[in-house]
Amino acid sequence: MYYVYIFQSQKDKKLYIGFTSNLKKRIRKHRAGEVTSTKTRRPLRLIFYKSFLAEQDALRRERYFKTQKGKVSLKQIIRNSLKQ
Repeated sequence: MYYVYIFQSQKDKKLYIGFTSNLKKRIRKHRAGEVTSTKTRRPLRLIFYKSFLAEQDALRRERYFKTQKGKVSLKQIIRNSLKQ
């Protein structure tokens, strides 16, 4: 399985969108500060993930969520999670 996941920084409230084939391991690395792009933005809260059978599908979704149009769609999907 391949995953697209989204963290929200509790520090600056910004989103981080990522892709992995091992979600549990990737979450541990983010939370331990082993990922450069999120190290200074901890603590992080996992607010969304979606699994895919094909790696290409997951990569395509990650790239889409990083576009302006994708961010709008994503915020509609997770709007209740962002309020918490």
